[in-house]
Amino acid sequence: MLSHLRELVADVDGAWAAAIGGLDGLLVEGHSAANTDLNLLVAEHAGLLRAAQTAYGGTLGVGNACELYLRGERLSVYLHPITPDFFLLLALDGRSNLGQARLYGRETARQLEGYL
Repeated sequence: MLSHLRELVADVDGAWAAAIGGLDGLLVEGHSAANTDLNLLVAEHAGLLRAAQTAYGGTLGVGNACELYLRGERLSVYLHPITPDFFLLLALDGRSNLGQARLYGRETARQLEGYL
């Protein structure tokens, strides 16, 4: 799984970290080209993804959230569910390419599904 995460970071312009997280907030596997706490990134974003899925699937009744993109002042994160219990997190900087993140992120999630 680590090789898939490394390849994803290398392939997406502006990507600096990728991780597999559980919706319980625990890091399964991760790779970072920067000195960062992937455990914290996964834990915080697991809660956001759970909230989005509750809003879409429960409150709004429009189905599951298929992807989530959050952009902050110094950090952007693309999230893609892998299975009902696991998700892919891709951390991006200001020069990132969201199109690449979505394209390569979806493909990586499909590849990782077999492991989980």
